[in-house]
Amino acid sequence: MLGQSISKNSILLGVFAAVTTAIIAGTYLGSRDLIKANIRAAEEKALLQIIPEDRHTNSMLDDTLAVDDAGLLGLREAKDIYLARKNGKFVGAIFPATTREGYTGDIDMIVGVNRDGSIAGVRILQHRETPGLGDAVDRKKSDWVEGFVGKSIGNPQSDDWKVKKDGGVFDQFTGATITPRAVTKTVFQTLQYFEQNRDHLIAAAEAGQPQETESASKASVKAAQETTP
Repeated sequence: MLGQSISKNSILLGVFAAVTTAIIAGTYLGSRDLIKANIRAAEEKALLQIIPEDRHTNSMLDDTLAVDDAGLLGLREAKDIYLARKNGKFVGAIFPATTREGYTGDIDMIVGVNRDGSIAGVRILQHRETPGLGDAVDRKKSDWVEGFVGKSIGNPQSDDWKVKKDGGVFDQFTGATITPRAVTKTVFQTLQYFEQNRDHLIAAAEAGQPQETESASKASVKAAQETTP
């Protein structure tokens, strides 16, 4: 009798363990898919702040080129360049870039460049700059990065792509010059990278692209949002 009871309890414990494992696995897979969808939506939102959906007809998250440039872009690892097209024609690109000259370390950003070589927008993705001082490079803290929009290698002249304290045209912050100096330098270097690779980028964006619709990016965001409770 004792042996039968032990055997029965063992079977019940085994069934319970199997059911519990299945529930945990299901929850993990569901959470993983939700996390991926939320990350994609956040990434898409950041890109659309630079090149809004009315300027392109493709999903930039799905049109990328790998880049591993430690020189002009300052990257420490391979990342993606996001391409924007409208009805098959290259509109612009959003580049990952890193300045290694921040006051407290690396500053990761994305820089949008239009087909004509002008800045479409800049967003800081990650930094550890001093709160209340250097962190003003973050668009959530100030509109300082908007000062780059429309600028290009010739506007202003190359020698003027500096903060005012260094003889350039871009504002620095009261009590903080290192951070805006570093970001300004990297934005300019991104423009240089674009100029050096313009033909390749345009050819890659316009060659053999799939059918597009006007709501491609919007549909991508909506699909991600629908997975969010």
